[in-house]
Amino acid sequence: MTELMVHSAGPGVTVQDDGRGGYLALGLSRGGAADRIALFEAAALLAQPIGAVLELPGFGGRFEVTQATRIALCGAPMRVRIDGVSAVWNASHLLPAGAILDIGAVTQGVYGYLAFGGGLATPQILGGQGTHLTAGLGRVLQSGDRLPLGPDKGGDVGQALDPLPRWDGGTARVLPSLQTEMFSPDQRQRFEASPLTRDTRANRMGVRMLPDGEGFGLTAGGTILSEVITPGDIQIPGDGAPYVLLSECQTTGGYPRIGTVIPADLPRVAQTPAGARLQFRFVTRDDAMAAEAEYRRSLSDLPRKTYPLVRDPSDMPDLLSYSLISGVTAGEEM
Repeated sequence: MTELMVHSAGPGVTVQDDGRGGYLALGLSRGGAADRIALFEAAALLAQPIGAVLELPGFGGRFEVTQATRIALCGAPMRVRIDGVSAVWNASHLLPAGAILDIGAVTQGVYGYLAFGGGLATPQILGGQGTHLTAGLGRVLQSGDRLPLGPDKGGDVGQALDPLPRWDGGTARVLPSLQTEMFSPDQRQRFEASPLTRDTRANRMGVRMLPDGEGFGLTAGGTILSEVITPGDIQIPGDGAPYVLLSECQTTGGYPRIGTVIPADLPRVAQTPAGARLQFRFVTRDDAMAAEAEYRRSLSDLPRKTYPLVRDPSDMPDLLSYSLISGVTAGEEM
């Protein structure tokens, strides 16, 4: 069996997949990749179904495989080298056995992802492979870890993909929530009109957003009973700074919610880096349903949007040392 050897790993590197459904009533949120789009981008680059990947929050690490393995690099762009040679992000490569894959810091966004041909073959717990730190399922990777990889059916490498943009803040669409009407019209208007700054305080549970001036708060019904909550909910705690819940959020809460980010825009929130600006815009249910349909279409279209990386042979003085597959290089693309 092919294994991934972890020589070093950045803080918070974990195995993630598409999450666990059906356990909300038992107090376990879905979890899964903070940026779900990246799972589909990785699958498109490797021409395989979505599966478990490594999630790299801010920094990657040093990795090695025991047998030549196809890999895909996607999500927030990061500095990467294969045996000292720069490699292209948002692309698939062949990682030779014994070669060192060095993934450094993000250059945009927050979460990068490393996927493998055949996927990770780590054990399933409650129907999923993903680490859920708040529930105590799995743990962060450490130096010396060895992870099994699944059998790869094979396919081209040297495939690239133009990622769906989501690294620098922007606008996130929001549906009214159960407590939206408890906020005054002035509060709701100011919330929608004022860009917020992503705080340094953020993790897989949620992201804190900082207003430029006064925070937000209820003008009526100040006591809210604890009730079910979901990723995308925007809670307003006592300090008035909105907190957008992400994939590993708790399942119940008592803070009032001014709105809920639609699923199509939640990857944008997760990938907004500290200091970037994000603005929220209320939409109707019909708008949200149309956005969801377009979101699903864009994910299903990704396999048809890959294209081969091309290099000029005159820029490859060591051409004879390259392992060529289907006319593309084995992973040292610049």
